[in-house]
Amino acid sequence: MSWELNDILFYVDTAQVQVSGGDFSDKETSILDSINQRVAAAESLSALADFLFEATRNIYPCDRLGLAFIEEDGRRVVSRYVRSLYEPVRLPAGYAEDLRGSTLEEILHHDRLRIIRDLEAYHQARPDSRSTRLLVREGVRSSMTCPLKVEGRNVGLLFRSSRRPNDYDLHQARLHQAIAERLSQAVEKAYRLDQLTAANRAYNEMLGFVSHELKSPVASMVTQARLFLDGYLGDITPRQREQLARMVTKGEYLIHLVGEYLDLARLEGGELQGRFRKDVDFLSLVVDPSIDIVTPQMEPKGMQLDRPIPEKPIMAELDPDLMKIVLVNLLSNAVKYGREKGMIRIKLEQYPDRLSVSVWNEGPGFPESEQNRLFRKFSRLQTPELLQQKGTGVGLYTCWRIIQLHHGRIRARSEPGQWAEFYFEIPQPLPTDEMPA
Repeated sequence: MSWELNDILFYVDTAQVQVSGGDFSDKETSILDSINQRVAAAESLSALADFLFEATRNIYPCDRLGLAFIEEDGRRVVSRYVRSLYEPVRLPAGYAEDLRGSTLEEILHHDRLRIIRDLEAYHQARPDSRSTRLLVREGVRSSMTCPLKVEGRNVGLLFRSSRRPNDYDLHQARLHQAIAERLSQAVEKAYRLDQLTAANRAYNEMLGFVSHELKSPVASMVTQARLFLDGYLGDITPRQREQLARMVTKGEYLIHLVGEYLDLARLEGGELQGRFRKDVDFLSLVVDPSIDIVTPQMEPKGMQLDRPIPEKPIMAELDPDLMKIVLVNLLSNAVKYGREKGMIRIKLEQYPDRLSVSVWNEGPGFPESEQNRLFRKFSRLQTPELLQQKGTGVGLYTCWRIIQLHHGRIRARSEPGQWAEFYFEIPQPLPTDEMPA
């Protein structure tokens, strides 16, 4: 045990506070057992920490509980959870501090538990510590801190504080250490899950922002190039026409790409929840608008389209805007991967309990071994002929998500070297239970 600053602060090696079953009262043992149960339930970081705060503050002093994690390759510690019995909290979640030169570094590098008996006196001895200054302003007068370790690796710190001085002793240090040992692995996993959730949210926001910012200028460039091609801005040479046509083709590809990423960002951000309507005229509100969008892509390849002409309107329950995203994606893929001057065929079948839609095209198709790559985010078929075409693997994944929203299923089949067909079915009417996420 090491004492410093006239007994204001002391460290205890964690080996000195290792405990056995008889070191705690029945009430303390019961609390530890309940922590084990909550840890096994794999709750979120905040739920686990909230439980810990409420369950333990009545068995030993606690006006404030904090959890911090080591980030930036061990260079920084960041507070990720704070719960207190008072307001205001001046050292909140999100507060970050460099480890180098701090007393927290002593805790982590030497595997020690730290007790500060008098925080005001400690602050006078270390006036450069911003975190201490903020805690003193909160009214904290004593604190106890121990490392959180997973398989011998430091992952964070558990803080317990009181607004009274001299509130912690060796027995409480043992209890604090026992709690930390039970919590370490669970809180790290919960923290990593929270990090992944935050990273995914940031990714979706960035995806949507970048895609949105690209869409308008690219569309504007395509429009201006078309003005030249159509002769509105004067005569152009054949060489200039050829280059402008290439610019338009590349620009239209970028617009299509931006549209795919915007759809993905909206889906993963929870914006596309589905606005389901009954008695939607599938042909006029989904099929015909989708064909209009894709037709300009077909003309340069001289492709033919076999459009369904049903005897009577096909009425269905669905979200027409989302379903149009699906059909445009399937038709665009049929054009992109289809054979020049080949056929594309749309087939609609209405049954008493479901609507079936397929898009078939002549082309290289795909082997059976590649089917598991379909409908997965950012996954592309690896056959040489298909890899020659630009693609992201976003469109089919978006289709899958939308069909899932409709409680349906989407599949594909092919005769390699001959044709490929993508088809989906959605139940009719749609189930009334909660739609899947």
